[in-house]
Amino acid sequence: MELHVRQKVVYPGQGVCVVEAIRNRKIGGDEMSVYRLRVLNESTTIVVPTENAENVGVRPLIDKKQCKTLIRNLSEDFDGVSDNWKTRSRMFIDKLQSGDIFATADVLKQLTYLSSEKRLSFREQTLLEKAKFLVVSEITNANQEEEDVVSREVSERIESACAKHLAETAKAANAASG
Repeated sequence: MELHVRQKVVYPGQGVCVVEAIRNRKIGGDEMSVYRLRVLNESTTIVVPTENAENVGVRPLIDKKQCKTLIRNLSEDFDGVSDNWKTRSRMFIDKLQSGDIFATADVLKQLTYLSSEKRLSFREQTLLEKAKFLVVSEITNANQEEEDVVSREVSERIESACAKHLAETAKAANAASG
């Protein structure tokens, strides 16, 4: 994968970045080409060797078709969450760090649902906020829309997914008991 200056990309767990520069740098005695990425909405920069960018999960923004699919999927039901907080936390972290926006959307739905059932731990609340930030940021940049408009739409669709999940869970419980 070859990136170019001013291209928007996604860095796993950080979100949308812009390629600020492609330079040669001396690292550990070796000369190598690197991308300097600036995380949008932050002043953070990340330096990634060009030959290692794909291995760390740097990827282009989703395209318009993938964005429509993502937005549609936000309203869909989702798998239940584990009762074991350690298992659940590890799964959420792994999905967020994968860089897969569809997995991140799944984390957002599951944590939003869980937050309606009980008070989230500080860690889970942080993961929920991170998942929402990553989803909203990618949709905002992929569709070139206003962040507040995207954020409202994402919240509405996630609430719809949670309502569907609650209905499916109730239906399954009734079937099991009856």
